Amino acid sequence: MSIERRALEWVRACGMCVTEDEYRRTAASRSVDFYGRFAPGADDDRLLAASLWVYWGFAFDDARCDNGPLSRRPSEFNAVAGRVQRALEAPTAHDDGERYTPPLQDIATRFRSLGTSTQFHRFAAAHRAWLAGVCWQVGNYTRGHMPRLDEYLAMRLLSSGGEPTFAMLELATGVQVEAAEMHRPAVRALTEMAIAVAALDNDRHSLRKEHANGQDMNVYRALTQGTDMTLAEAVGAATSMRDRILTRFLELQEQVRKWASTELRSYLLGLCHGIRGNIEWGLHVPRYVGSDAGPAPADEAPPRWSDVPAHSGSGPVPIPSVAWWWDDLA
Repeated sequence: MSIERRALEWVRACGMCVTEDEYRRTAASRSVDFYGRFAPGADDDRLLAASLWVYWGFAFDDARCDNGPLSRRPSEFNAVAGRVQRALEAPTAHDDGERYTPPLQDIATRFRSLGTSTQFHRFAAAHRAWLAGVCWQVGNYTRGHMPRLDEYLAMRLLSSGGEPTFAMLELATGVQVEAAEMHRPAVRALTEMAIAVAALDNDRHSLRKEHANGQDMNVYRALTQGTDMTLAEAVGAATSMRDRILTRFLELQEQVRKWASTELRSYLLGLCHGIRGNIEWGLHVPRYVGSDAGPAPADEAPPRWSDVPAHSGSGPVPIPSVAWWWDDLA
């Protein structure tokens, strides 16, 4: 039986999708394809477990974070987020009031059986960071606050879900990085840069979907608010910023690899796979293309590949919350 088939049978049976439309949208994320690109060497059971969390994350995001009543009720969302996080961390936790809790606990059981306590703890901490970022995002939605670029990128590093997605690399590969290496500033910067590049790419991939749904908390709104910048100009500016971050990622990654252990090199390779895999997945997945995505904005140009970065210069981006990525870290 294929991993995809096993995953979709789980999605249908676990109880988190209560309507056929919810199931269809969740299945359309093609999460096995997504995470298989992050960890191409993962065995079937590890890839299945990681992919189930991706399916769960997309379903939870659609129903609780971006849409639905909780997406505009921060106090209620915060309570649900706290209960969900506790259910992940505590195998004996019980919550009949939230349909996303039992499936998450099943995933947590799989992670505990496949990984070490350190790997699970790192994932749980990353999961908590993601929910904290979504709480930040829901609060901004509720009060009608569109963050400026610096605040937006700081929020998006958390709310995009990149923290738990990349934390699953160790669980999917079975390779654990020693704390002395994982917590070095250079490795943390590389992780954040990989998250930032993927988040900005997702803003581009989801532009049609958010435009169709009336959602506009993205990097393009952060760039255009209070200015005369057009959407097309904002797309160009965001692409330039994204490419500057990716260029720095590639430069620092090469420096770190010179002293990295075999385990850390495996993790860094996973970051690289994730950046590329997220791009390729986003260009064809039904969630972002076709009828599911909705009509394109009037002045949107389709994404295209380029052999050269869309920026000039090598200095840090003028964003205080992330400028430290250009410090002498290696």
